[in-house]
Amino acid sequence: MQTRNTFSWIKEQITRSISVSLMIYIITRTSISNAYPIFAQQVYENPREATGRIVCANCHLANKPVDIEVPQAVLPDTVFEAVVRIPYDMQLKQVLANGKRGALNVGAVLILPEGFELAPPDRISPEMKEKIGPVPGQKYSEVTFPILSPDPTTKKDVHFLKYPIYVGGNRGRGQIYPDGSKSNNTVYNATAPGIVSKIIRKEKGGYEITIADASDGRQVVDIIPPGPELLVSEGESIKIDQPLTSNPNVGGFGQGDAEIVLQDPLRIQGLLFFLASVIWHKSFWFLKRNSLRRFNCPEMNF
Repeated sequence: MQTRNTFSWIKEQITRSISVSLMIYIITRTSISNAYPIFAQQVYENPREATGRIVCANCHLANKPVDIEVPQAVLPDTVFEAVVRIPYDMQLKQVLANGKRGALNVGAVLILPEGFELAPPDRISPEMKEKIGPVPGQKYSEVTFPILSPDPTTKKDVHFLKYPIYVGGNRGRGQIYPDGSKSNNTVYNATAPGIVSKIIRKEKGGYEITIADASDGRQVVDIIPPGPELLVSEGESIKIDQPLTSNPNVGGFGQGDAEIVLQDPLRIQGLLFFLASVIWHKSFWFLKRNSLRRFNCPEMNF
């Protein structure tokens, strides 16, 4: 419950002064069942497949870059920044569900290791809050997440090890719904070869395209939803799987990962003690050597 309340606060801060739509999902091992899109939850129990592929890529078919930046190592019970970068052209417009053009959706999925979670508001510094939000739209392709590292002394299932953090980032709507049906943000192909005998423009947008097989006269009707632009005309001869429409998709999905070390403070203290002892011994040896030189080679005045 605390994680959800924190997420709501951060989302409110981020979206206060932006014009594009944002979807952010922070996933930990303990809340993995309800921390990613409801559409995906209907089909996938886990947002990351055994192959390492994040399931968002099954609906967002185009590949786009995404990047994550985290510290190399953190101490227990410490708040650190995870910076996710989702670059895209903010002048682009996407096809909405109603067929009209609108701003791109931007989404991020952050899969955290066991014990790592969103930092509560009272643990976030004022400097970090400024990075979280509100943020202007022109800087919206970079999102900062405040993450709280676990403490192995209080959480016995967490250890001082190197942990992976996985990130997925999309811009724009998907092309396929999790049930396998197409959205209107993709290309539509002919389901049969033949001649385009009739094109009916529907009242609410979209088309009904009738394809007649020249050999036996059999007719097939392909339904095109509002959004994609038509590429064929009546009387045109087409092949099976030939594109009937343009591909309106301007977005895509990308995924990446980073590694972070949960560092034991005692190891750092031991290393500092070792380095201090080496420096002390080196200094002692240097001073002793100079003293012996002075003793063996005294300065003589004539």
